[in-house]
Amino acid sequence: MTRTVPSTEASQPSPAQAAIAPALLRRLACLVYEGVLLFGIVMAAGLVYSVVTGQRHALHGMHGMQIWIFVVLGVYFIGFWTRRGQTLPMQTWQIRLVNASDGELPSLARATLRYVLAWVWFLPALAIVQLAGLKSMGALSGVLLLGMLTYAALSRLHPQRQFWHDAICGTRLIDLRNSGFAGPAAPRHRS
Repeated sequence: MTRTVPSTEASQPSPAQAAIAPALLRRLACLVYEGVLLFGIVMAAGLVYSVVTGQRHALHGMHGMQIWIFVVLGVYFIGFWTRRGQTLPMQTWQIRLVNASDGELPSLARATLRYVLAWVWFLPALAIVQLAGLKSMGALSGVLLLGMLTYAALSRLHPQRQFWHDAICGTRLIDLRNSGFAGPAAPRHRS
């Protein structure tokens, strides 16, 4: 009779799985910093759209502008996530996006899915504003802030404190300061 000894490697979590999630407050601070940076990107993209299409009034071509901004933001996020695992604010706050299973950088498909699903931060609140017919900027801001804070608080229900769009996508945010996980090496560019 042959006995198999269980491998200790099989019971050990991978470095990515053992890495801890950044504190919620750090992730929200990173989100605020991201918003400041994105303000400039959205303004520049809006200017390009207006010049190219000859838009003279904000309501003319509004849906085209929204699609354009969605694409520009997608290129920004997906590009950074697939190449480095970090946007510029994530680098500052030492937060990295990795695959939950192996700690590698997310693929183009996984990063795209994460980008689309991350809109859950905003869409429910915007739908409430639309359905309720709220018109004031104060009401919009208040409902949007409450919706975002509610979604952020839902991460407390996840076992590893991850956001739910990350759980669905098979990605996770890790804290590079406290985890000891160096993560995947930055890709080398050919000359």
